[in-house]
Amino acid sequence: MNQILITEKLYITPELKRQKKLYKIDFIISVFLLCLLFSYYVYAELDKYSGEKKAQEILANMDVEPTEIQSTYVYDDTTIRIEDNEKMVVILSEEDAETTIDPSNLEQDALTTTTPSTSGGYVPRNVLTSESGDQYYSIAKINIPKIDLSYPILDHWSDELLKISPCKFHGADPNEVGNFCIVGHNYRNSMFFSKVPTLENGDIIEIADNYGRKINYVIYDKHVVSEDNTKDTSQITHGKKEITVITCTNDNKNRVIVKAREQ
Repeated sequence: MNQILITEKLYITPELKRQKKLYKIDFIISVFLLCLLFSYYVYAELDKYSGEKKAQEILANMDVEPTEIQSTYVYDDTTIRIEDNEKMVVILSEEDAETTIDPSNLEQDALTTTTPSTSGGYVPRNVLTSESGDQYYSIAKINIPKIDLSYPILDHWSDELLKISPCKFHGADPNEVGNFCIVGHNYRNSMFFSKVPTLENGDIIEIADNYGRKINYVIYDKHVVSEDNTKDTSQITHGKKEITVITCTNDNKNRVIVKAREQ
């Protein structure tokens, strides 16, 4: 009996004690990292739903008659003209890649954008401010009945604004001649543009602007491009009204492009 006890005791060497201690430390670190990752996941999900809630609040406020919230609006002339001898520099990507467009090569219809209005050429804008101080406002609503999608479209894009709602990425104003490009997140669920990759040719996208105009656009093309490919933002539409909806693929490596033109 004593021999057995002595034998067992001899097996508990300093090296074995050190290994057991290391195993305990590794276990504690693993549990800590799992908790950290879980907390990050929860925060990210809450952030997504916070953006969804904000987008729906903006959408609800867009349905309010301007006369009821007149004091919260500012007014701005939306007539934009580009002279023949000017060049327009457009930021097309997050990396600030610049494309210089020579207006002499564009069709004349795309050079002048004069938006009709019920207030003498001025448009009411319900200006909001993001947490970072970035001011923004909604310029239209996008509805896609097939995937039960309805969101406001913000007037410009940034990483922060994309968490709030789909944004104008580039191009013409809503329901004007040219290519109105809209970008939104793919969260791989039911929010924002997550279901856009399921759309098919012939599906309808509705754009309702702030002037009461609602136009149905019919999808005629869907394809995938690399994230640095901006060819689909071209404004050459031969005098037609088109839209380009942009979102990420499910693996976030490329971009899904959905193109539609006025019905």
